[in-house]
Amino acid sequence: MSNNAAIVELSQTANKFRSSIVLQAENKYIDVKSILGLFTTLVGNLSYELHVHGPDAEEAKKELGEIFSKHGLNVKVVE
Repeated sequence: MSNNAAIVELSQTANKFRSSIVLQAENKYIDVKSILGLFTTLVGNLSYELHVHGPDAEEAKKELGEIFSKHGLNVKVVE
């Protein structure tokens, strides 16, 4: 799996939404709209939690969940 492809796709998709989209990795919180933040976080086989809040949160959770799954990243979408 290419993390670079996952990072670019996640960031581009997140930026389509108005909702706040935050990825929690252990004790770090990263704005998914930030490519740099993702580059420093999506390393290794950590498990992540995705927190989405805002007017288009449900759609954002669905699309981002599909991308994480497609790239084999272990993510739990927090409701």
